[in-house]
Amino acid sequence: MRLQKQFVRKTKSGKVLSVNREHYLRDDISCGSLLCQNCLILQSNNNNSFKLCQTPNFGFYVLPDTNVILHQIDLLENIKISNVIICQTVLEESRHRSKLIYERLRKIIANNERQFFVFSNEHHKDTFIEREPNESPNDRNDRAIRVAARWYNTHLENIKTIFLTNDIQSLQLAKKENLEAQTIRQFVESLNDPTLSDLIVGARDEFNLDSLTNEQLENFAFNFDPHLTESEIKLKLQKGEAMQGVFHSSRETYLEGYVIVSTSDDTKKDILIKGIKNMNRAIEGNIVAIEMLPESDWSYPTTKFATVQKELVDEENSSKITEKGKKIPSAKVIGIIRRSSKQYCGCFEASSVGSSNSVYALFISTDKRIPKVIVKTCQAQQLLSKRIVAMIDGWEKNSKYPYGHYVKQLGELGDKEAETESLLIQFDVAHEPFSKAVLACLPSAPWSIPESELNYREDLRSISVFSIDPPGCVDIDDALHIYQLPNGNFQVGVHIADVTHFIKDGTPIDTEASQRGNTVYLVDRRIDMLPKRLGEDLCSLHEKVDRLAFSVIWEIKSNAEIVSTRFCKSIINSRAAMTYAEAQAIVDDIQRNDDTAKQLRWLNSLAKILKEERAEKGALTLSSMEVKFIKSPEAQDPVDIELYQTKETNSLVEEFMLLANVAVAQRIFEHNPSCAILRRHPVPNKHAFDSLKKIVEKFGIKLDTTTSKLLSDSLNSAKLPGHKLFDNLLRILTTRCMTQAVYFSSGTLPKSDFFHYGLAAPIYTHFTSPIRRYADIIVHRLLAASIGIASLPTEFNKTSIQKISEVINKRHYMAQLASRSSVELHTVIFFQGKTVQDKGYVTRVLENAFNVIIPRYGLESTVIINPDDQFIFDADEQKLESKKLNVVIEIFDCVKIQISVENTPASAPKLLVQFIKTSKSARSYIPKNHDNIVNQSNNNNNNNNNNNNNN
Repeated sequence: MRLQKQFVRKTKSGKVLSVNREHYLRDDISCGSLLCQNCLILQSNNNNSFKLCQTPNFGFYVLPDTNVILHQIDLLENIKISNVIICQTVLEESRHRSKLIYERLRKIIANNERQFFVFSNEHHKDTFIEREPNESPNDRNDRAIRVAARWYNTHLENIKTIFLTNDIQSLQLAKKENLEAQTIRQFVESLNDPTLSDLIVGARDEFNLDSLTNEQLENFAFNFDPHLTESEIKLKLQKGEAMQGVFHSSRETYLEGYVIVSTSDDTKKDILIKGIKNMNRAIEGNIVAIEMLPESDWSYPTTKFATVQKELVDEENSSKITEKGKKIPSAKVIGIIRRSSKQYCGCFEASSVGSSNSVYALFISTDKRIPKVIVKTCQAQQLLSKRIVAMIDGWEKNSKYPYGHYVKQLGELGDKEAETESLLIQFDVAHEPFSKAVLACLPSAPWSIPESELNYREDLRSISVFSIDPPGCVDIDDALHIYQLPNGNFQVGVHIADVTHFIKDGTPIDTEASQRGNTVYLVDRRIDMLPKRLGEDLCSLHEKVDRLAFSVIWEIKSNAEIVSTRFCKSIINSRAAMTYAEAQAIVDDIQRNDDTAKQLRWLNSLAKILKEERAEKGALTLSSMEVKFIKSPEAQDPVDIELYQTKETNSLVEEFMLLANVAVAQRIFEHNPSCAILRRHPVPNKHAFDSLKKIVEKFGIKLDTTTSKLLSDSLNSAKLPGHKLFDNLLRILTTRCMTQAVYFSSGTLPKSDFFHYGLAAPIYTHFTSPIRRYADIIVHRLLAASIGIASLPTEFNKTSIQKISEVINKRHYMAQLASRSSVELHTVIFFQGKTVQDKGYVTRVLENAFNVIIPRYGLESTVIINPDDQFIFDADEQKLESKKLNVVIEIFDCVKIQISVENTPASAPKLLVQFIKTSKSARSYIPKNHDNIVNQSNNNNNNNNNNNNNN
């Protein structure tokens, strides 16, 4: 049956178009129930589509509306909920209103064991309805869902279908239509399972402070300003009386945050939100409306470390110091435009859990930017020592804290598996097993290179190709070759795994890789972007097997001058897979003069020249601390911590990867100037270095940050006699004055903004690691199109590439945070049961704390000072001074610290770094020979186990 609908639509340019739309209705759409003999006969050739069982554990089927899906997804994800009918209307509405919820719902539907059935009510002749005159689209959809529920009750005589809704109007209409309907709470309470009740996202009227005990009421009550309504916010935004942006909480104090807003000249500006009252219930990640404060009420950023929420007081009233400097633009939050729907990991605060009859408990997130959350649960006592997951549902103006609900437990507090799961959830790292649809994209086994590939690939299997990687590397992205030409020049090749041969644009495996963004490297595991069969086998450039590659091949003179560059798809057979140490040993062994030794030395010689040339152009050599854990073979727990040592061969590989990335960037931009995915490192804000400049001037050192070249020269000449680590510390602090490098679409910025500051490269991209970075996969597709061996995907344009860039920028940043958090977790495990005293170097000074780097363990931590030591903070001089201890603490000072692990009942173990009191000045601990921190180039681009490079 075909329906036709005509309507007119106005285009953006003002033209009026007449549109004809056809809608087909069918009479052969199944209800999905194994109880229905008619549908079983109708769909006899497709019985796998019948998901609703004959004897559901509730005794009935349930059919939820869209709002139930959007707000109760945590409940629906519980395995006890099954035999659920999802209308096509609900599925489509969910997709349009929340992509995150939609993806979670799709995963439930894809699991046949959950028995969630999608009913195509919009194409069934008995359930499709037209929109009535003056009926809103939302009301029409609500009615369509009720029609589907009523049809099920008529169609299936032997079992009831209950309509689930929390919408009062829809509930009343359902009952008026003699349709059996329940709210979510009524439905769950009928199941007599208290654990399911905890998963319900409560409505605002269900959170009532009057139900609290007197003690809880005293602890939880507060008075915030009311938020403006949606229409009031919209009006203020239109009049220019308010601005909107994403709210970010400070990582160092829960008492302030900032909002990034767009200015009239299309630049971004940070607006300070200081004090609990001005933050007005905004939570990290919320999109908020803000109103600027009068200039007389502007504030200074806090100089106090405060991540433990003891009392909610305004920072301006709690500070005991005289602040100096210039106040910065400040505002207050006047409304929440969109709340974050994120899950948080944490635990219940022991002191908030009362008797076994206690209804409310305080949840403390592992993310210190998140306030405590009031959770209504009957399981608080049982969950007291567990790592759990919770969500925030709302925040009333008379409550000190937001309210939320318990989702699930991950395991015991401090347990490595539970804590690792926690950090993956916290940093939004997709770590579920690959779906059947993704795995179905893999080639059948056994696989070999098709003969047809030789028709357009260069056969380089006769050339001596080899790879150099960290020990234990199995996802080998890159390999090299070099040989001398008759004219005395060299041919050098960089060969990169041809991942795009296996991952076709728009397939399920491509979609999954785009959503994951990159492989995430933790201390004890790797969360892959691609299934292992690709990443560790078919794509990986293992030795002595034929592999498909994408190659960049140069003719290079002995002085590293590039004569020519070409690109091709190829077939290679790697002669050797070496580690950095193995390659370095060959280079250093004067007894070896075989082909491999000669090739490595040629490459090393050219790499040194390339590195010098980059340095002359202003490329920065910065410093970082990358650690490796020595693990026990039995428990895989760390038994020692070492700093990662780099060798010349690290730099050898790095230089040729950089060379390839630059060459590819130039090529894809020339061919696709509007939609090339490139990588830029923005020039730092001119004031970014002000504080650091002022600090080093005390030592007679001048930092010239006018250009990257002048900054590089300043860093190279900066010396502090007697302080062996000064150079490394200065480079670490310099790195922190800069923003991160980001991916972008070339069509969205002028060419002058393409510059990569750290590399001093006018144009740059990532081509060399497609097994572990989705950006490189996009680059491979662009490069293939540029050399005429493939067509550009039709959806590639500057807007689509920019959207991809924004996703992978976020994924890259989250991968960094997850990697660091994994290091912190294993550091706690290593120090468990130990008390160690060592030297630390001060990198930041606050009013009540200071940050130290501990070179022996590659560790950075915050040291909270004891109030009894009577330290006075000088904000202008950036120092702490205690006349009582006769100690001054300034940046770059060496201090004596003690490292241990604090174990508190019903709380996860945490690292405790304390200042050791002495009668000496902290400065007297500067060592004569303590050069443990290893120079680590910020340009490191080839360490397959490192997610933290910023190139």
